[in-house]
Amino acid sequence: MFTTVLLIEKALSDADVELVTTLHGDEQIRFHVVMQPRGKQDELLRAIDDVAFGYLDQAAKEHEEPHGQDALTAADQALQHTLRALRHAGAAEAEGAVVDHNPLDGLKDLVQEVEADEVIVLAAPHWVEGLFHRDWASQARHRVGVPVLQLFAQQD
Repeated sequence: MFTTVLLIEKALSDADVELVTTLHGDEQIRFHVVMQPRGKQDELLRAIDDVAFGYLDQAAKEHEEPHGQDALTAADQALQHTLRALRHAGAAEAEGAVVDHNPLDGLKDLVQEVEADEVIVLAAPHWVEGLFHRDWASQARHRVGVPVLQLFAQQD
């Protein structure tokens, strides 16, 4: 069985679920999902990214994102939706957790604990962070001993 650690920042769309569940053909996949709620700390970077990609309506709404306990509650609901969708799409197993800290902090330990074969970062494009190699995928490549794949989440 193939084991994937999946880092996300929002619930996966149907297209996202199809993408990650079909990457390895017919091989059974076990997913360990780590979700960090979108918070106030990266609101400015998200707005800049939205403008850079032409999502002006989204840029104007970035300040409306939930934060604090509301963000954790919303993230947990999004995570549960994602886990159900992965299982429904045929994942052998799908479990996960919401983290309120940098998800990269415990990534190496998680990869070793679950004997992961890969890490997939599935998030919206982060132009500013990517430019300076501060995005999750760039940082993860320096922390774990397995391949790290960066995929871009379907935009709403």
